[in-house]
Amino acid sequence: MAVEGGMRCVKILLYVFLLAFCACAVGLIAVGIGAQLVLSQTISQGATPASILPVVIIAVGAFLFLVAIVGCCGACKENYCLMITFVIFLSLIVLVEVAAAIAGYVFRDKVMSEFNKDFRQQMKDYPKQNQTALFLDGMQENFKCCGAANYTDWKTIFESKARVPDSCCVNVTQGCGINYNVKEIYTEGCVEKIGSWLRSNVLLVAAAALGIAFVEVLGIVFACCLVKSIQSGYEVM
Repeated sequence: MAVEGGMRCVKILLYVFLLAFCACAVGLIAVGIGAQLVLSQTISQGATPASILPVVIIAVGAFLFLVAIVGCCGACKENYCLMITFVIFLSLIVLVEVAAAIAGYVFRDKVMSEFNKDFRQQMKDYPKQNQTALFLDGMQENFKCCGAANYTDWKTIFESKARVPDSCCVNVTQGCGINYNVKEIYTEGCVEKIGSWLRSNVLLVAAAALGIAFVEVLGIVFACCLVKSIQSGYEVM
């Protein structure tokens, strides 16, 4: 027996949401990879809250994509078991996302502490490793900062006390960091500057996360409606 217009609309909307899930999944994977690339260059490797969160984001994105495929097959074939599986897995994803958001908030200070520690370690390696020097130079130029807490941190790195990397200069030229004039260099530390940048962007991340969660909850609702219809012995045309 054919389902009337209401349930047919539910099925169509479910297809739309499944496409949205795929887009969200790709977005989560991209965000996770981007975060992992940044953290791998600024925070030492290991099982820490900072290094684990991007992996969780990537895993959730990949799992959401697979769940969307299951939901699409279930809706297309009107298969009760597949739709129940879809609802259960999607509910688990929502719970994991909520847990990840809470973990990110709880460990935010830990992440900054690790970043501060590793930034200072990389400063020590600055005179020895070209790759480290290139990375720190790029960071100081992009964020217009110098040192971890401030420019005086470099006094413990170089033999000459009156020297900072050229990337600390407002106008970068070769040798501009030697016998520098304080007025011609950035004096703010990178740790606080980057921390401020992260805090200013956290609202955008939170808004995106809420949007994804809202789409997922609506998907669960429509999937439950379709499951109820299938369970009642209807067929969607």
